[in-house]
Amino acid sequence: GVPTMLSDIDQLPSIQMGEFTLQFELGEPTEHGKEVAIKELRETPERQKEATNELARLLEAETGLLYPKDNDQWLIRFLRPCKYYPESARDLIKRYYAFKVKHSDVYNNLKPSGEVNIFKHNILTVFPNRDQLGRRILVLELGKRWKHKQVTLDEVFKGAVIFLEAAMLEPETQICGAVVIFDMDGLSLQQTWQFTPPFAKRIVDWLQDSVPLRIKAIHIVNQPKIFNVVFALFKPFLREKLRSRIIFHSTDRESLHKYMSPKCLPAAYGGILESNRIDSDQWYELLMKCDGEFDAINSYGYKKK
Repeated sequence: GVPTMLSDIDQLPSIQMGEFTLQFELGEPTEHGKEVAIKELRETPERQKEATNELARLLEAETGLLYPKDNDQWLIRFLRPCKYYPESARDLIKRYYAFKVKHSDVYNNLKPSGEVNIFKHNILTVFPNRDQLGRRILVLELGKRWKHKQVTLDEVFKGAVIFLEAAMLEPETQICGAVVIFDMDGLSLQQTWQFTPPFAKRIVDWLQDSVPLRIKAIHIVNQPKIFNVVFALFKPFLREKLRSRIIFHSTDRESLHKYMSPKCLPAAYGGILESNRIDSDQWYELLMKCDGEFDAINSYGYKKK
């Protein structure tokens, strides 16, 4: 089996694309990752052992919560973004599962095989490479590519949840985190009307309190003026920490490159990266091989009343 996965998978799911193998990075962290873990997350073998034991003990007191027992890798997944403070990790676990209950309409039986539509439309993708700081890069193109009559924002959200649940399995991503690029090129008036205050609140609650991943930056690129109308819906719910990580670049690539090296960006974002975009149907093929993992993920949480 794969240590970070909850389901029994014999071999690592991967897809061959010419020379390139598309796969989740489920192995040990890189040297860079190990360094970040020590520097930023206070990770040491001793602290890891102490904190996992303490977190396991704290969780025993949580009645009505079903979670993978005796699974240190699963505990570490929550300890890393909390810098190994067991109480914080316990609170994060509770918020993570409470959010799923609150939004059960979205989360009920959520898995790749049920969400073919969003991946078919190719508006969500993850770069094959990481950024210069080892972070995963998720891109959402909610302008020209988004046919809002065929794909709802709820589906976009579900697709993003599926990607981030998969990212949580990667030790390197648990440590280094992720950045998000919202490419709003060609956003239309009709599209802005899809956004509502409840949707905005759900997204912000999710990012601020319920995702067990370090979301290090949200880059808004190519946005037209009308995007201000959309952002105004999100603003009231943002706390300072997340607000300060949302950066508006419009078409100014130099501005984006202050945060993301051109070496890890394709030409579309003023970068020099040669590798091809991985379309979402290619990621989908890989995610489908992990469908059973999502069944396992969905089997845990607060018991239905």
